[in-house]
Amino acid sequence: MNGLKISEIAEKSHVNIETVRYYEKRQLIPEPPRTEAGYRVFSLEDVDRIKFIKRSQELGFTLNEIKKLISITDNETQFDSEEVFQFATQKINEIEAQIKDLEKIKVVLQDLSAQCAGTGSSQCGCPIIKSLTGGDNNG
Repeated sequence: MNGLKISEIAEKSHVNIETVRYYEKRQLIPEPPRTEAGYRVFSLEDVDRIKFIKRSQELGFTLNEIKKLISITDNETQFDSEEVFQFATQKINEIEAQIKDLEKIKVVLQDLSAQCAGTGSSQCGCPIIKSLTGGDNNG
């Protein structure tokens, strides 16, 4: 049986072996055929699939979202580019909300840092520690 061993697919996909196993367990890649000895035999298409998964993760998609994207793209006869567009638009909206939340966090930390003497303060006199322990309601 020709194909790639799990170590080879991991290397070609730039992931570790446990990632390949995990993707298989999560049904993100199809269960590969096995040799008589029980070794998995992967294809080059599996390498492409894993690279697709990794690129999607880098763009902020969760594994559940990626599974949905895969199901959309796997069925070429019923492929719906509008559905993919909606998926991307929803992810953009989520990212914009995360950016706003991070900006708020940044402002609070900047304000607290500006109040901090930086040296020589005791723990009870530190505005950052006070805020984190609930002693100061700046954030």
